Amino acid sequence: MKGSPFSHALTLLIFIQFATYMNTYCSAARPVQSETNTQFIKTSCRVTTYPDLCITTLSGYATKIQASPKLLASTALSVALKTALVTSTTMNKLSKSQGLNPREAAALYDCVDQLRDAVDELQNSISEMGRNERSNFALQMNNVQTWVSAALTNEDTCMDGFSRKSMNGNVKATVRRQISNVAHLTSNGLALVNSYASITSPK
Repeated sequence: MKGSPFSHALTLLIFIQFATYMNTYCSAARPVQSETNTQFIKTSCRVTTYPDLCITTLSGYATKIQASPKLLASTALSVALKTALVTSTTMNKLSKSQGLNPREAAALYDCVDQLRDAVDELQNSISEMGRNERSNFALQMNNVQTWVSAALTNEDTCMDGFSRKSMNGNVKATVRRQISNVAHLTSNGLALVNSYASITSPK
């Protein structure tokens, strides 16, 4: 038995109302979820030494990170790595500039070498973070922390090489500004790794 035109119309009306409701609900839910993810990043960044930089560099990845401490730490390390790679290229070009005095040339040569090591160490830490080693979680986190700490040490050593007053002002300022940014990102990454390790470590 076929339904009446009225029942068909009623069914269609109900369907349209339901579809409209779901569309409105989903549209409203997305901003709320995004806002929640961003708030998670803001709250988590409080453990870092440079929270404003942490929030600025990681908020764009809120959808990917959601509310995962592991993804937050891994993303922070990835951001540090990308910046280290760009800075390493810049330092390498700067080391080949004309007009550098012997001390500047030597400091830049050492800095390029130290940044290369820092890049390797950050890559190792990211690779280790990607492994699923629940049975050896403490060892895994220790490896990550060791590599990130070593990367930070290399970055700091590079900056120390330009602490002398005899260095050219422009070269010194350029190097220290760029390396300082990498070091701050690495420091934030380490803080978030430490936080993830502390809340996830098996009791």
